[in-house]
Amino acid sequence: MRILHTSDWHIGRTFHGVDLRADQDAVLAAIAGIVAAEGVDGVVVSGDLYDRAMPNADAVRLCNDAFVRIRDAGARIIATSGNHDSATRVGAAAEFAAAGGLHLRTRVAEIDVPVLIEDEHGPVAFYAIPYLEPDVVRGELGIAERSHEAVLGAAMARINADREERAAGARLRTVVSAHAFVTGAVPSESERTISVGGVETVPMSVFGDVDYVALGHLHTPQVLARGIRYSGSPVPYSFGERSDRKAVWIVDLDANGLRDVTEVALPLARPLGELAGTVEQLLSDPALEALTGHYLSAVLTDAVRPRDPMRVLRERFPHLVHLRWESPVRDKETSYRQRVRGASDKEIARRFLVDAWREPTTEDLDLVEDAFQEARAESP
Repeated sequence: MRILHTSDWHIGRTFHGVDLRADQDAVLAAIAGIVAAEGVDGVVVSGDLYDRAMPNADAVRLCNDAFVRIRDAGARIIATSGNHDSATRVGAAAEFAAAGGLHLRTRVAEIDVPVLIEDEHGPVAFYAIPYLEPDVVRGELGIAERSHEAVLGAAMARINADREERAAGARLRTVVSAHAFVTGAVPSESERTISVGGVETVPMSVFGDVDYVALGHLHTPQVLARGIRYSGSPVPYSFGERSDRKAVWIVDLDANGLRDVTEVALPLARPLGELAGTVEQLLSDPALEALTGHYLSAVLTDAVRPRDPMRVLRERFPHLVHLRWESPVRDKETSYRQRVRGASDKEIARRFLVDAWREPTTEDLDLVEDAFQEARAESP
């Protein structure tokens, strides 16, 4: 049995205001290509298909197109909802979709109902655990404790009971997908927190002796144990992910369970990069030519705040999406209160103008002084 593990598509997401649909469509088409090239039998998508609970029509269309391509490539799909998704909307047509090989698992009642896929060694049971909000699902799971560990533990108890019944003394090869934050993993900047009362992590031990655990929620590919992994998102969603390798896992099971896991890199539609320097330096430095096709974040170090720097810099870097100005004259080790202590109102105003605009002229400071005098005259 050959399985492809992916997650966190976040279809419909923007990147600093830039529409990512074309990037997402390209990488999801690449995943379908991997399915065909590698002879994948089942694709597991571990939550966050969409970036919001009410995706727009274009996002839904893109997701459906991705599912069709993967199915046409020869794999059945087992997908579940994440904390960004609406479980009800994702699972709305689940019964009909299953007939075509798309198995959408989004309800607590279905946690212990596996998708069974046969190979020459018998069945492999795929159990999909959607994102479980403790306050919402603990009543249905029959537990009082308000934590992610408790609800996921209750979900796994149901799964293990079903595994034992189906195995009838034999060994049932099992794949579990879950959308959760597992202890030992490292988050990135682009995930939404799922903390409840400060307890958002769950231990790896909750999954027991499952052959492979396909995790979703964190956007960087990570190996927590040989058979417990995050695939990460197929597209970077923050500059903190600029050095991440975007990939999927190809998981091979034999008669005895997990045999091998292989990382397959995904194409990057547009790399991410960071710049630092004055506007003049960024426009003239020939070494930066290689970054002109990247999504970019820039830190400007001009002594005076530049005028309309985004427009100016985009003439060379058309995919610049974020910038900030850090004045080199500002003492970063000293608080603003300490820097202005003992200074006159006029001097404080002058320093503000230097930081936010430019060195003021005598005329500028005369206008400031006139404004102060008017304010003093009007004050009671």
